[in-house]
Amino acid sequence: MKITYITAGAGGMYCGSCIRDNALAAALIGRGHDVTLLPLYTPTRTDEENVSLRRVFFGGVSVYLEQYVSLFRKTPWLLDRIWESPWLLRTVTGRMVETRPEQLGALTVSMLEGMHGHQRKELDKLVHWLRGQPRPDVLDISNSLLIAIAGPLKNALGCPIACTLQGENVFMESLLEPYRSRAKELIRSHLSHVDAFVAVSDYYAGYMSRYLGIPGAKMRVVPLGVNVDRFAPAPAHASAPFTIGYFGRIAPEKGLHLLCDAYRNLRERGALEGCRIEVAGYLGPAHATYWQSIEREVEAWGLTDEIRYRGELDLDHKVTFLQALDLYVVPAVYDDPKGIALLEAMACGVPVVAPRRGTYTEMLERTGGGVLVEPEHLAGLEQTLEHLAGDRARLAELSQRAADGVREHYSTGEMTTGALDVYERLMHVRTGS
Repeated sequence: MKITYITAGAGGMYCGSCIRDNALAAALIGRGHDVTLLPLYTPTRTDEENVSLRRVFFGGVSVYLEQYVSLFRKTPWLLDRIWESPWLLRTVTGRMVETRPEQLGALTVSMLEGMHGHQRKELDKLVHWLRGQPRPDVLDISNSLLIAIAGPLKNALGCPIACTLQGENVFMESLLEPYRSRAKELIRSHLSHVDAFVAVSDYYAGYMSRYLGIPGAKMRVVPLGVNVDRFAPAPAHASAPFTIGYFGRIAPEKGLHLLCDAYRNLRERGALEGCRIEVAGYLGPAHATYWQSIEREVEAWGLTDEIRYRGELDLDHKVTFLQALDLYVVPAVYDDPKGIALLEAMACGVPVVAPRRGTYTEMLERTGGGVLVEPEHLAGLEQTLEHLAGDRARLAELSQRAADGVREHYSTGEMTTGALDVYERLMHVRTGS
């Protein structure tokens, strides 16, 4: 099968969607399928081998300039290549191009206006390039914020179109009005051009069906998957201090401050003696002050030797980091539709503590690899941490369930099989076979 997959780069950040899309493309290639992974906006950053094309469409610099300087909407394509080069996009990411949704309302709406937006030239370039390639059997778009390209690509290529859904509502809900309402209205206007929507969790399938009015007949679920050969349990480390870990973006919505507050309260009561919290993950400029405020509190509490930030980690160091944990905790204060870090931790045999919300609920109920707590309930989180830290037998049981459950339900192989089932059904509908 020939598959074209269009993914959105997230600049210099390790992005869960980029990692998921790249892993799926690589696994499909490994099964003998012809897959072209096309990045939009910026080159993708992944922690495994990157299989995407080097060329970037809808380059972030071009998109930005065309939005705010009308001259650039008419420049020759050849001239545009100067600011479309991957090295330049990497250089300016996070500097010239604003990435906070609060500042991107007009640009988001313009992108969703498609052929009528300021970035029409970029859409013409994409259509022109794809017309010069062998026609795909299926084309998949990585999120609904790119849905405006579905109609033109369907008309140009004549192939079925799938649209993956993996967390874009979080961005949309941060848009200011009237842009938020207009963006939802525009996405709904393009729904008919998509043959199947692919949600990455049961929770998100239901949420986005209601949020965007997607017909149930068009909704499919292909759960996330992780490389269970790479993320594998390590030998027991009984002599090491009991280690609670957090890995993910350092951002308020992930709830790291709640974990630190809970740990501080427990330590003040004399609990968790000899324990520590290890923190790692991407810290963007927008959230530097958030982490600095946590650092100041940790210092004031006298816990700088027990709560430490290890920075951003590559794949090898991430695996080592996770394998050294006794417990993975993410007390998020929003309904996370993905949660790939939870799967990576559980694949390493690390039990998870997470709030009963978003996709976390189905992940832990399906695998049995952790404990769900009430959202934003500090006392409940403290009680759970203290109980698990003192019950090694319970931890060992959860560890085994976590590792086995991910391998049964959330491996890259399972994700790939699910995606292929969707693509094959779309092909059969198109051919009438």
